Amino acid sequence: MKYSLQTFFIAIVSAFFSVLSAHAQDTRPVYVGFDGAYGVKNSTSAQAIELGLKAAIHEINAAGGVLNGRPIELLVKDNRSVPARGIANLEDFAATQDLIAMFGGRFSPVLLQQLERTHELKLPLLDVWAAADGITNHTYTPNYSFRLSLKDSWAMPAMRVQAHAKGGDKIGLLLPNTGWGRSNQKALGKELEVHPETTLVGTVWYNWGEQDMLQHYQALIDSGAQAILLVANDLEGSVLVRQLGAQPNVARVPIISHWGVTGGNMVETSGPALLDLDFTIVQTFSFATAMPNARKVFEKTVADMAGVKDVEKLESPVGVGHAYDMMHILAKAVDAAGTTDRAAIRHALENLGAHDGLVRNYERPFSDTNHDALSPDLVFFAKYLEDGTLVPATR
Repeated sequence: MKYSLQTFFIAIVSAFFSVLSAHAQDTRPVYVGFDGAYGVKNSTSAQAIELGLKAAIHEINAAGGVLNGRPIELLVKDNRSVPARGIANLEDFAATQDLIAMFGGRFSPVLLQQLERTHELKLPLLDVWAAADGITNHTYTPNYSFRLSLKDSWAMPAMRVQAHAKGGDKIGLLLPNTGWGRSNQKALGKELEVHPETTLVGTVWYNWGEQDMLQHYQALIDSGAQAILLVANDLEGSVLVRQLGAQPNVARVPIISHWGVTGGNMVETSGPALLDLDFTIVQTFSFATAMPNARKVFEKTVADMAGVKDVEKLESPVGVGHAYDMMHILAKAVDAAGTTDRAAIRHALENLGAHDGLVRNYERPFSDTNHDALSPDLVFFAKYLEDGTLVPATR
């Protein structure tokens, strides 16, 4: 009898400590990684994405985290827009226990180069900015890359329509000599096949870091361009604007820009000439058009955690909005999977139901045949105000 009581006591104590151990395990962090281009001069895109992620994580953790009480924790690395650094960062993230996914940043060439390793390592790659079609449209199977962002195949048709609306049926194309540039060239080529009323008078390629963008602009004007479709980030875009401002005798035609220019301090680096030009920028999100209920929640969150008083003045708003929605969607996928297993989370992402987001209300964010959560109907054009605020443009 004494032996049985002792055994019973030991069993009770063991069960008690097992419960404590299980409880401790349930509160360990679940990690997500963000590979951003913090080291790029004048960058605001990485900071915007980080804010969106942190706002969503703050809300998720306040509501109890994921997997019955595990908090989400963000880990951040800087790729400096260098693909080799991005691959190294991805490998480091993949080796981190309980890290469930990696968010990518602004630069398509980085994410395009990361695709092979992300599929070898089976780490979900979540794109919330980069627009090259090949990031989600590829032959890797099963597909581990998901995007909540613009695609070049949506941007270029919209940019052609914008040029037409401004009287520019003869267009010039100014592209970076990168995978992003080639993606846009391909997208415009397909668009022109079904719109012969628009003539491409010339394509000029430039290299990142060039200090004379005016020569390329002038070459397209000399070829008869009535509008310029510009694919650029803020550094090269601001060089062109400053040069146009310094050369008042150069012909000025509408410039329809891809959204890379919104990833940095475009107004500050461009100077007053930006406001004098007909310069509109493709976008998919603005706080002016955000979903009202989600905006109220977001406003309270960023006011509490970051002291933000006016969300419409946040820089690089697409990065904020896209990252915020994608993080919430990822958290739902983790709970649906019931595990930190990456393959199970990938499968869950493809099979989620509706989600009411900041950018839009998603009937089904992803499926096994569609890894793009947004759609062409969300594309619109914006312009900068003097204080740097991006607002929807009437035209």
